[in-house]
Amino acid sequence: MVRKCVLATAQLNQWSLDYDGNRDRIIEAIKTAKAAQATLILTPELCIPGYGLLDHWLESDVYANSWDILAEIIVHPDCQDIIIDLGLPIQHRHCNYNARAIALNGEILAIRPKLDLCNDGNFREMRYFTPWPRGRVDDYYLPDVIQQLPRKQECCRIGEVAFEAKDGSFASETCEELWTPNPPHILYSLAGIEIMLNSSGSHHELRKLDTRINLILEATAKTGGVYMYSNQRGCDGDRLYYDGCALIMNSGKILAQGSQFSLRDVEVQTAVVDLDEIRACRTLPSRAMQANEPWVQKLERIRVDFYLCQGSKVLDPYARLSTPIQPRYHLPEEEIALGPACWMWDYLRRSKAAGFIVPLSGGIDSCATATIVYSMCRLVVTEIKAGNQVVIADAQRLSRDEDPRQLTAQQFCKNIFSTVFMGMKQQSSKETRSRAIDLAAAIGANHIDTDIDEMVQALHNVVSKTLNIEPKFKVHGGTQTENLALQNFQSRSRMVLAYALGQLLPFSRGGTGGLLVLGSANVDECLRGYLTKYDASSADINPIGGISKTDLKRFIKWAETSFDLPVLQQFLDAVPTAELEPITDTYVQSDEADMGFTYDELSILGRLRKTFKLGMVGMFERLAVDWSDHMKPRDVYTKVRDFMYYYAINRHKMTTMTPGLYLESYTPDDNRFDLRPFLYPKFTFEHRKIENMLDKMEKAEV
Repeated sequence: MVRKCVLATAQLNQWSLDYDGNRDRIIEAIKTAKAAQATLILTPELCIPGYGLLDHWLESDVYANSWDILAEIIVHPDCQDIIIDLGLPIQHRHCNYNARAIALNGEILAIRPKLDLCNDGNFREMRYFTPWPRGRVDDYYLPDVIQQLPRKQECCRIGEVAFEAKDGSFASETCEELWTPNPPHILYSLAGIEIMLNSSGSHHELRKLDTRINLILEATAKTGGVYMYSNQRGCDGDRLYYDGCALIMNSGKILAQGSQFSLRDVEVQTAVVDLDEIRACRTLPSRAMQANEPWVQKLERIRVDFYLCQGSKVLDPYARLSTPIQPRYHLPEEEIALGPACWMWDYLRRSKAAGFIVPLSGGIDSCATATIVYSMCRLVVTEIKAGNQVVIADAQRLSRDEDPRQLTAQQFCKNIFSTVFMGMKQQSSKETRSRAIDLAAAIGANHIDTDIDEMVQALHNVVSKTLNIEPKFKVHGGTQTENLALQNFQSRSRMVLAYALGQLLPFSRGGTGGLLVLGSANVDECLRGYLTKYDASSADINPIGGISKTDLKRFIKWAETSFDLPVLQQFLDAVPTAELEPITDTYVQSDEADMGFTYDELSILGRLRKTFKLGMVGMFERLAVDWSDHMKPRDVYTKVRDFMYYYAINRHKMTTMTPGLYLESYTPDDNRFDLRPFLYPKFTFEHRKIENMLDKMEKAEV
């Protein structure tokens, strides 16, 4: 006998606290799954209220509202005759749990709380939830909104349980549990469970997808069985982009994979699987011995009066099984083009802003931000041509009187994007000004070319009169203190003008609303603190705030060809410069010279500090070896010492940084991800310790 069934997994663009919208997207996914004859559908983690509620999880309203929405879903006419795995928070005996509710035909079959909570990096689940002890199962008394449904159900089981349908079995696993050394699916597979359901709220990080897929492939190849993975996708209101990529696997083979980056709010993947194939992967004597261990047999099972497979007489008995496919990965350059673009589109449409504006300096950072906006416009136009009604409606609002279905990417860009070059007559070169003009023209942006000399001079006059001094640049004989202050006059003036234009540009063109100001500070400059607090890096959102300079250069090189933008080569050839000091015949300001580090060095130091969790001494010991081919130990010490000095004195800037999309494991964003002080001592102990090590190294060389 062949036990064939259709299984469905969804990726949904949920929005925190958007209960009505989240409900409608879930129901649409269920309808799509049923149309494909699926008998079971998996949805993302906490999909009813949305995942990223943060401290809203401490509010009782969220729990009550989530049950209200769940009740509406499970009795909906389009949600019958299919097993539904839904994510919501629940309260049990005065503890909060991140949980799954498994339902069928208006009845809650059981509640499965999350066992292992994600509590690092961007995630603080243990601030809000309690991990459920493994093996524990209780009775759960359902809220009134469920008891009042036609089923009049008062109670269900809650805990680590599995489900036995008439012709197949399944169990739930939630996100972080897959990543732990002892994942629950090992127990479930030994217990003979055939289908594993993993609902997730996993964010996009550059080069991360292969790790996720390899974990699941390894799990199913070793234990056998079907593994279903569901994930949220999009911006749910915070600094993360959830990257979808729903999966269905069977015994080490991928049968279905959802898109990683898309503007579609609902995407459902289905596969026709043969549960009898699993037996061939599990008929190993060593596995059978482990399966008979007493701790395996203690798993509680919930009986489900329902056919998953062809016994239901729903599926065509001659339906072909889904054939294995190869995993699909994007290049890191494509990830930069697509992930931030999708995140920005969600932010734009959900904030109801009129568009974006970015100070376009002629440098590679603001160039990258503008190019990502253009990538977003390309995605929007593609979805419009595909008939995506949600995107068409949002694009119609942003296009005002124009029919968005007739627009090219450049034309849509003109409707929603403005750029401004804010120059200084002595500091700004002709090359940077012309690069900004050329790029704006190539992508279709509305461009403003202006100078801010009058603003800066007015501030200069007020300060000079107030303090009775005349500050000078260092090229004119001024001190470092004067030089830095005069640079900041310019950069902060640019921030003020950018916001003024963002508020008034739509009005000046006969429109309404305001433009979101985009920032362009990369992760390496944030590490070094090479930016002015409250300058042009201060904005509403920053799409490149979690991307290294090295990756930005690769992205621009890729976009030059992929987006047919030859103007981008000019930005790659240019020496990075802030252009905040006067240009003379013998001096042009250089970012890397100013910082004392190359951008590649900053990336390495950032990863050692955050990803590898090394302090100053640990960084020195590591780099004294890694950089020994081109740098002496004392020079390495100078680099590490200077890095920590500048990191420490500039750490306060991270407390006010523009919310940036998280994409790198060493992002120094102070807001929840990188929880470090912003007032530091002088590291005298570490200096002394490393200097003692250096003395021994140098004596050994003699």
